[in-house]
Amino acid sequence: MKCIKFNIIAFVLLIGTFGFAQQLPQFTQYMYNTISINPAYAGSREALSIIGLHRSQWVGFKGGPITQTLSIHSPTRNDRVGVGLSFIEDDLGPENFTYLYGDFSYAIPAGVDGKVAFGIKGGFTQYSLDDDFRNYESFDPTIYGIENRWTPNVGLGVYWSTNRVYAGLSVPRILNWDRNTDNAYQALDRLSYYFTVGGVLDVTEDIKFKPASLLKATNGAPISVDLTANFLFYEKFWFGASYRMSNETAAIGGIVDLQVSRQLRVGYAYEKPISDIAAYTSGTHEVLVIFEFNFINSRLRSPRYF
Repeated sequence: MKCIKFNIIAFVLLIGTFGFAQQLPQFTQYMYNTISINPAYAGSREALSIIGLHRSQWVGFKGGPITQTLSIHSPTRNDRVGVGLSFIEDDLGPENFTYLYGDFSYAIPAGVDGKVAFGIKGGFTQYSLDDDFRNYESFDPTIYGIENRWTPNVGLGVYWSTNRVYAGLSVPRILNWDRNTDNAYQALDRLSYYFTVGGVLDVTEDIKFKPASLLKATNGAPISVDLTANFLFYEKFWFGASYRMSNETAAIGGIVDLQVSRQLRVGYAYEKPISDIAAYTSGTHEVLVIFEFNFINSRLRSPRYF
């Protein structure tokens, strides 16, 4: 374990020499937290939606990522306009990222029961280092000047959906920022492209199958692909499996969701890496809570497929 802790510290120290590019956090239940990566999704659920998520990644691994999100989005009285607000806290070892962004979407009809929405998000990202790490005896002084910084950014997205299928493309952060004023060091927020696609198929009258996929491509990083298969039983209980692959790393997982009431849904996901890191962690745990309140009209459907 001491060796693992040393490797994490050494990795972060390297950013003073070679540079660093932060990627947005990943989720096993990404299909239910789309608003965090695609602003065009705002208002698409036809109700005021509040989504809370907690993710403890690589439990048992010293400095493993811990992510918490709280998002709210809703349609407006203009049924083509949606708005939202997202807060993400992402901690990786001594590094801490905080994202606070607002979302706006505008949808137009597409076909008999479909629509295409275009979205934009804007806000701020904060980067900071733990005090204990800055006081570490081997702390690289070139890192000074990058901690406790707030930087503005914007993102774009498009989201197409019908009652049974959807697809989305987004770039959550477009601007590149150097977190250090020292010319000897460069730390840029690189562009990340997200493509999501999924649908719902009837297996029987009481069982539905929902496949979904997410592809993430970041400049200078390996492409990541998530594949998920969920089954819905009696419009109440979701059960499924997930698989993530990225270069030499991979993970498998399971998902369980319960539609507690017309407004409330809770979910849990467990993910286990099947790469070299598997020997050092018991896995990843993720808890999701969705609450929806319809204050505009009575169109709220339960359950919502996506």
